[in-house]
Amino acid sequence: MIAGGFGTGKTTMVRSVSDIEPLTTEETLTQASAGVDNLIGVTDKTHTTVSLDFGKIALNDSLTLYLFGTPGQERFWFLWNGLFKGALGAVVLVDTRRLDTSFRAIEEMERQKVPFVVALNVFPDSRDYPFDEIRDALDVPPDTPVVAFDARDRAASRDVLVTLVQYLKDHSAAALEPR
Repeated sequence: MIAGGFGTGKTTMVRSVSDIEPLTTEETLTQASAGVDNLIGVTDKTHTTVSLDFGKIALNDSLTLYLFGTPGQERFWFLWNGLFKGALGAVVLVDTRRLDTSFRAIEEMERQKVPFVVALNVFPDSRDYPFDEIRDALDVPPDTPVVAFDARDRAASRDVLVTLVQYLKDHSAAALEPR
């Protein structure tokens, strides 16, 4: 799963890293989101995911990841439940300008017992914080990987997924066994 708050870059990451043309369910932002969605830092945002994004990437000859990007708007969070079924792990995208937008995603990963890594999507006007401060602010366990990356960059997005796979391998080798 690729999860996170509204405007953290989930669709951008799926688009940048997918080996196939991704399926996206983006729609134009409407008045229904006025006063509901926090547009601080994303005032130019004109579209939002209303169901899910789907892509896939082959990390090597024997390991292909299927990517499911979640919607970020709170009114679409009920769709997350179906995405948790069968999820081996997740990347939780975080915008350091708006940490609070990712709290719910982290809470859901913990509640559903889905292992995850935190990926700080670096925006042009983001401040650079030490990872320990981010970890404390998000209240994630010390062994949860925290990485910084640019969701627009294919190699950087791939590296985040490799971090997730390594984390899964270290914590649950059975999760990565062929099915």
